[in-house]
Amino acid sequence: MATVNKDYSVEEKLVSVLRLQKMDSRLDEIQVLKGELPMEVKDLEDEIEGLNTRLSHVEDEIRGIQDFISNKKNQIKESEALIKKYEKQQDNVKNNREFEAITKELEMQSLEIKLAEKHIRDANDEVKDKSRSLESAKRTIAEKEANLKHKKGELEKIIGETEKEEKAFRKQSDEARAKVEPRLLAAYEKIRKNYRNGLAVATVVRDSCGGCFNAIPPQRQAEIRQRKKIIICEHCGRVLVDNDLEATVTI
Repeated sequence: MATVNKDYSVEEKLVSVLRLQKMDSRLDEIQVLKGELPMEVKDLEDEIEGLNTRLSHVEDEIRGIQDFISNKKNQIKESEALIKKYEKQQDNVKNNREFEAITKELEMQSLEIKLAEKHIRDANDEVKDKSRSLESAKRTIAEKEANLKHKKGELEKIIGETEKEEKAFRKQSDEARAKVEPRLLAAYEKIRKNYRNGLAVATVVRDSCGGCFNAIPPQRQAEIRQRKKIIICEHCGRVLVDNDLEATVTI
């Protein structure tokens, strides 16, 4: 929560928001140094997690098909056992009616065997297809994991090099933020969100706004140098400060 003295002069208010801008700009530079790596690492982690889930599902499907094949093989054994039984019974039939009934049973069991064998062939083909998909997915995961390891290494290196500096600037940014007038701070935060470079406070550069590069009339520039009121760029809405003030504010 800001603890700004309401009697601070306009110049003091400009100094406080300019110092905050410089702190935040340094933090922005560190984020730029990290680039897209944090997002890329997160995306890869999510992608690998999704691939592993799909991999697990395919493995479950293969196990299910293998159980199906096993059941069909058992059915074949049962049918073969019945065929042997019926063949023995056929030698001891008493009439044509019994012979025909046993013959029909033999034919039915033979058909059951052929049907089971077809189901097994189809299931084996399906297992081969899924196994190929499984191996392809494993290769993809291995490639993604290698890429993830590389990107994590790059990110960790950058974090290691900038962590101390980032912590220091973040602390200074929080301290500077607490000294900015609440209304000015709210405007500053809103402007920062509107621009990709996060620049909410701009200096006058060659008679133009250092943020949007639109020309600033001489009278307006004179008012900026006087520091009697907070001047906003009429084109981009950034808070404008003169070069002399910018040079005196260090971090």
